[in-house]
Amino acid sequence: MSSTPSGHHRAVFWDFGGVITSSPFEAFNRYEEANGLPHDFIRSVNSVDPDTNAWAKIERREVSAAEFDSLFADESERLGYRVPGGDVLNCLYGSVRPEMVAALDRLHDEGFILACLTNNVLGSTGDRPDVDDAMSRFDHIIESSKVGVRKPEPEFYELACATAGVEPSDVVFLDDLGINLKPAAAMGMVTIKVVDWRESLRELGAVLGINLV
Repeated sequence: MSSTPSGHHRAVFWDFGGVITSSPFEAFNRYEEANGLPHDFIRSVNSVDPDTNAWAKIERREVSAAEFDSLFADESERLGYRVPGGDVLNCLYGSVRPEMVAALDRLHDEGFILACLTNNVLGSTGDRPDVDDAMSRFDHIIESSKVGVRKPEPEFYELACATAGVEPSDVVFLDDLGINLKPAAAMGMVTIKVVDWRESLRELGAVLGINLV
């Protein structure tokens, strides 16, 4: 569901993985099944000390991919199964949702400011022309691995608004994680949690007064 304060909206901010693309959690689950791990084990590792663990550090570019590989393996081993961090990084990006790309194009044509707010790892997309094509739709891209802060840290959203030249009340923000939406809503953004992409586009269209589905 969306949180919907009143006001005119000039910008739409988008998470990438799990919103523009299919969820990395699906790839995590496939990896877990293939390797005899409990369902959602990787997510459980990431939820322990979420502001200071290996995942948080690599998203803020405080450690290298090689350091993350061993740090994550040590953290996961303490929870019962040793998982190389490099394997987790390989699961990050799913398939691009063409319907979301079409929505970006429609909103661009309507004059909305479009920004991508992504917690990512430098170079994690690899050779992905489909990802590059989707990214090209955004006016602004704020990447945790480049700016040194990450969602849900308030500074990340403040930086995004400053970069896009908007106030929080101007913004509708879509993310697939409630923890990332909470501070954005507290700042005054309209927030939409993406569970089913079709329903999310309906909600966004209702907020903006545009048919996107």
